Amino acid sequence: MKCFGLTDKGRVRKDNQDSFIIEKCEAKNCLIVGLCDGMGGAKAGGLASQLSNKAFVDFVYGKLTSRVERVQNYKDMLQSACDEANGVSYEYSKFDEAYNGMGTTIVGGVIKNSGKAHIINVGDSRAYLIDGQQCRQVTRDHSVVQELVEMGEIDEDQAKKHPQRNVITRSLGPDDHTEIDLFEVDVRKKHLLLCSDGLHGYFSAEELFAYISTGRSDEETCRLLVQEACARGGRDNITIILIHCA
Repeated sequence: MKCFGLTDKGRVRKDNQDSFIIEKCEAKNCLIVGLCDGMGGAKAGGLASQLSNKAFVDFVYGKLTSRVERVQNYKDMLQSACDEANGVSYEYSKFDEAYNGMGTTIVGGVIKNSGKAHIINVGDSRAYLIDGQQCRQVTRDHSVVQELVEMGEIDEDQAKKHPQRNVITRSLGPDDHTEIDLFEVDVRKKHLLLCSDGLHGYFSAEELFAYISTGRSDEETCRLLVQEACARGGRDNITIILIHCA
């Protein structure tokens, strides 16, 4: 299993509020990954992103390597990891008004060498699965425009230009609890792409497939996608993790 990650502040923002972590867990033959997109002002958003991401990955690593208990239910474990990540930002924000309401999205989880992936998301950071035929979105955005699309009030093209396209309905940090969505996918002989909206906001699934299915190295593919997102405007921070499972 190969993996590469990259983050860039884009062409407009002064700071990068995104973060990503890739942690190998040799004891369980898997990767633990987390990608966060912070919100709540430059200082607050970046801090929420980093604190929550580290708390999430550290919690998962600790549970997977524990000699006391074995992970039986990945949804419960990953929900607890997000509770931990949520609590870190929530508690921090209570000590300083400058950090009040800070929060972050998250997409991440556990990818096993056997080919099974347990992926969670909160907010509008996404996971995509790419095989030899197509690129499909795995996660569901927790956003105002996603709800409007599902109600039939707007279509996908209108959602990309909607004035509320950046308004999310779930995040880690602002409240004392948030619910995750869990997706279990077979990633054998496929690519798994995790990204913030600074990337997926500029590409259709068909375009992502075209970039990833060329046979380039994962690092080159990531760099090209980030460069193209910047060329198309780069209005937000851009973060990508690309995992190739043999």
